[in-house]
Amino acid sequence: MARTLRLLVQLMGWACVAIGLWHLALGNAAIPGAGNAGTTIDSWGRFMGASFTGYGLAWLWAARQRPIPASAVRWLAGVFLLGGFGRVLSLALHGWPQWFQIVLSVLELGLPPVYFWLAKADERAAGATDGGPTATTGTRTGTGTGTGTKQAAGA
Repeated sequence: MARTLRLLVQLMGWACVAIGLWHLALGNAAIPGAGNAGTTIDSWGRFMGASFTGYGLAWLWAARQRPIPASAVRWLAGVFLLGGFGRVLSLALHGWPQWFQIVLSVLELGLPPVYFWLAKADERAAGATDGGPTATTGTRTGTGTGTGTKQAAGA
């Protein structure tokens, strides 16, 4: 399960970076059905593209940690789920969007539970392989230097 988590976290990161850069570069042309939505929507879309690129980089940061922090996975998946709820709200207020937006909604509502379920997999695997403490036993991982070493809380 740890390998699955690592793969999914990396895929999410690279996908979000690619999508974000696509929106940043193309503006309205990147949004199905919004090709001539005007300059305000173009500006907003490019800004959101940059933000989504940063979101993807946060996923990639998490993927590079040893072990992948469960709290980071949960927060990032929660943000993704919030985006899915936003699409449901839009559906309720304005009706059905273009078909590709529906596909994205399914992913935004369906993937977060998978991430929530797998969130601790790498921490559990790291604890089982090195016999040492994990974040689930009241210790923290890392020293703040990015080395990935484990250190007991309060040490």
